[in-house]
This record gives sequence, structure tokens and C-alpha cells, in this order.
Amino acid sequence: MSQQKPTAIVVCPGRGGYNKPELGSISRKHGKKKHWLDAWNERRHSLGAATVTELDQAQKFDFKRHLHAENSAALIYAAGYLDYQAVKNDYDIVAVTGNSMGWYTALSCAGVWDPVNAMDIVTDMARNTADAQGAQLIFPLTDANWTPQPEFHAAITDILNKLRGELFESIYYGGYILLSGTERAIKQAAGKLPKVDDRFPLILPGHAAFHSPLMQQASQRALANWSVEHFNQPTLPLIDGRGHIWQRPAVDLKDLRDYTFNHQVAQTYNFTRALEVAVREFAPDKLLLLGPGNSLGGAVGQTLAMMNWRNIHDKQSFAQQQARDDAAVISLGLT
Repeated sequence: MSQQKPTAIVVCPGRGGYNKPELGSISRKHGKKKHWLDAWNERRHSLGAATVTELDQAQKFDFKRHLHAENSAALIYAAGYLDYQAVKNDYDIVAVTGNSMGWYTALSCAGVWDPVNAMDIVTDMARNTADAQGAQLIFPLTDANWTPQPEFHAAITDILNKLRGELFESIYYGGYILLSGTERAIKQAAGKLPKVDDRFPLILPGHAAFHSPLMQQASQRALANWSVEHFNQPTLPLIDGRGHIWQRPAVDLKDLRDYTFNHQVAQTYNFTRALEVAVREFAPDKLLLLGPGNSLGGAVGQTLAMMNWRNIHDKQSFAQQQARDDAAVISLGLT
């Protein structure tokens, strides 16, 4: 009798996952997936962009080059999708979700986008948003042990009210919130929010006003560039940045396209809500965090602590759970 596979939810990371420690990781971990890499390299070359292999196998990490929007996006998408391919047969995958740009990787993992054509879309969206206006900052909503801090929430509410129309909730990310807005509003918010751990509020370099109404022009360009013909019925349930579940086989592909290139681009992305819905609705044995890197680890742990999932209620209890042989959260970017 064959052993039943553990059930798992796949979680895809957004921007910022591929950094200096990840240099060479795609070729090192997934060198046997040459057909995917060759296909992506050909597409990127035809778009006049650096190829995935060229970037990943560079002799040194060039911050300006590797963190350039269209290069970073390609590396994050390629690493995540290849991580998914490496483990998908070892688990009973019950759902897929992601954070921000990770929604694009999730669409490929769930079969909505052809994985090669998706590289074109990922590259185009990175270019499309690279010249967008505004900026973004990150601020904690918990203390160091992941206990919610009401005064931090109150400070965020206050500054959003004071800068209404210029400052917006961008991403809810576990124990953090990201705010987007005009450069003036972000600078004002950074000056007025309380200082935490000599680090926050932190303005994110190179970030535009992602997931805010200031991205409406980028949204309109995306809708003009990418028709519904690029979308297929998902083979797996998808949980989006509102916590909405796209269930096969009755997904309205026009609605999915409109969400992807409109709401997902120009409205708040609630990754916390997406993960909460995924865990509650699909009750997985494991959470598989795709690479590159482990940018998702903290936000996922913080969200599970908010839910008191499997007796995880703070940073310490999460670390204890992760130290077990049967740890529930597996960060594939660390393997």
C-alpha cells in the first residue's frame, strides 16, 4: 500500500527575494531543468533583456544590475517556478497563493499562465511599473516577539487619515504593513511614524507606489497589452490578495484577468488575509515557501501566530515548531 502524500499549500514570494546570497542558486539547484531555462533565456533575449542564466551565473552580484526591476522579477519568477516543479510530485498540492509579484508565479504554478509566456508577462509588468511614480515604506505592527501593538496600528490609521488621497495601504504582510504614496507623502509618513528598533519606518529603495491608485496608468497599460487569451482554467485553487478563492473549473477568465491587471496592481494586496484563508479553508499538512531566499518566512510565521495555528502564538513558539523533524513550514529557498 502506497503512503499517502502530505497535503501542502504553495506560497510564492514577491519582490526582494533574489539577493547576493542567492547568486548562482538557480543553476545550482535546477541545472537539470535546462529546457525551462533555455526557453526563458530565448524569450528574454528576444525582449532585449539579460537572460536568467546570464544573471544567475554572473561572477559577482551587481546590485544595480541584479536588482533592476526587470532582472529581479525574472530571477524571482524563475527560481520560484523551478522550486515548484522540483517538489510538486512529492506533495498533494491543495492550493497556491503568493505575495504581490508572487501572484504571477502562483498563476503559472496553477496552470493559468503558460510558464514560458509568463516570463514575457513578468518582464513586461516589471518594465511597466519601473517608471511609476511614488514610493513605499514598511512599518511593523507587532513587537519583536510578534505580539500585536495597538499603538502601532493607531499610528498607521492616524497618518493615513492625515495624508488621505496621497498615502495608501499597500500590502498587509504578516506583522508588517507596507504603505505606498507620493514621494512627499512617504517622506512625511516616515518622519511622523514612531521610530522602532532604529530601523523603522523604512523607505524601500527603488520601490514605486505599488498596490495603490497611483499605479492606475500601469494597470491600464497591462490591460491593453495582455488579453484574456493568455489565461487558462486553473488546475489548482488560487487565493488572491483579497483572500478570494478562484476555484476550478468555473473561473471566469475575464474576471481573473481583470483582477490580475487591475485590482492586483492598483489596490491593497492583503497577503496576511490570503494566507489565513488558504490555511483555514484547505487545512494543509505543510506550507511550502518557494524561493529564492526566505523572504516569506517571517511574514508567514507572524500570520500563523495571529491565527494560533498548531499552538503557534509568538516568535518563540514558531521557532520551536520549526525545530521539529516534522516542521510545518518548509522554506525551499534555503534548501
